[in-house]
Amino acid sequence: MDFNDPIYGSATITEPVLQALIQSEAVQRLQGVLQHGITGLIGLTEPISRFDHSLGAVLLVRRLGGSVPEQIAALLHDVSHTAFSHVIDYVLDDHDGQSFHDEMKETYMATTDLPDILGQHGYNWTNFVDEEQFSLLEQPSPRLCADRIDYFLRDCRGLRLATEADIARVVNDLVVGNGRIALKSISIARWFGETFMRADDASWANFREVGLYELTARAIRRGLAIGLITQDDFWQTDAVLWQTLHESVDDQLQTLLAQVSLETQFVWDEENPTFWVSTKLRAVDPDVLGEDGALRPLSTLDPDFASRRATYLSGKKGAWPMRVVPQLN
Repeated sequence: MDFNDPIYGSATITEPVLQALIQSEAVQRLQGVLQHGITGLIGLTEPISRFDHSLGAVLLVRRLGGSVPEQIAALLHDVSHTAFSHVIDYVLDDHDGQSFHDEMKETYMATTDLPDILGQHGYNWTNFVDEEQFSLLEQPSPRLCADRIDYFLRDCRGLRLATEADIARVVNDLVVGNGRIALKSISIARWFGETFMRADDASWANFREVGLYELTARAIRRGLAIGLITQDDFWQTDAVLWQTLHESVDDQLQTLLAQVSLETQFVWDEENPTFWVSTKLRAVDPDVLGEDGALRPLSTLDPDFASRRATYLSGKKGAWPMRVVPQLN
């Protein structure tokens, strides 16, 4: 299989197990699941799919010398993501943790074609449930890992926060030390850390996007309450679930759906909020690989960065009072 990825360039995957998994129903479903959930579907953000990101994580792990099992883990790390991605965490009141897809991974994978495919190639599918076993793919925040790096670089392109040259500099500076991903250059690590916060503010923890997530979550909760959908429907694609919701004649549901629009505005209003909502904040502290082979967090090498990161996180934490201002008909 030949791929021309916008982040990592041309790559060829020859391993039969990876080829089979890429073609599986479970992985192909991710082409219809957008990384930004509802904002990608309505055109506010670039429509980057979970498939794009999962394949990107494979290519990054591969580039860094990761084993075939780690590449398999990278390909499957988001396979249990629901339609609308993290919107479902809002449905289930996990705004800050956003871990539903991780909690459901084993249960979901068991229902797919993945166990049989992996078994045919000599692998036990349960070995790929816990991503933390794979140190290139997953690391606790705020460290770098293939998952975190790939979704950041893809979003940087869509959000116009980085040039192609910026992205190439980062990719070429990535290195593995002590089994973890780091950067070689303090200046590039600083760019990465600063731009990661800009991406969080511009999209992942953006006031308007969080408001749209919450409105969509309330529409989905209404669909559950009236029996229009069940939690099993969460593992459809974005478009299918969206169409099901829109086909309902329930007035309350349709009012909520009408507000999930580019025209809807959100105002900070502590006196008369439509709702208070919090969200997960993301801010990395990239490791830098020293000449002595030691990994040191950027915050220990650059106190100014450490201060800016702390200020950013403290300034956005907590619930935000949002008043929804729907479009005028």
